[in-house]
Amino acid sequence: QVQLVESGGGLVQAGESLRLSCAASGRTFTTVRMGWHRQAPGKDREFVASITWAGDNIDYADSVKGRFTISTDNAKKTVYLQMNSLKHEDKAVYYCWCYALGNYWGQGTQVTVSS
Repeated sequence: QVQLVESGGGLVQAGESLRLSCAASGRTFTTVRMGWHRQAPGKDREFVASITWAGDNIDYADSVKGRFTISTDNAKKTVYLQMNSLKHEDKAVYYCWCYALGNYWGQGTQVTVSS
């Protein structure tokens, strides 16, 4: 079992930045990959970004490339999502995810971007 706890969501204006954090605990040594997904109202959950604990093999959704940066602190077992130049369409609940012999999800953190 792996437990994921997100933090850092909030309300910002378009063009501003936020940084999300996700602290992992439990059987983190089984984790193959970590990342972020998001779900906007009335839409399906979608992939945002993913990374390994080593900080390599990074992948981004096309909609966030060049604006969002995913990173890890292996010692703290924490993954971050730096979100710059936020747009109204980035408004969603952001979920931390990891694959560790199964998919695990955090409880989600709300990001709201006002126009």
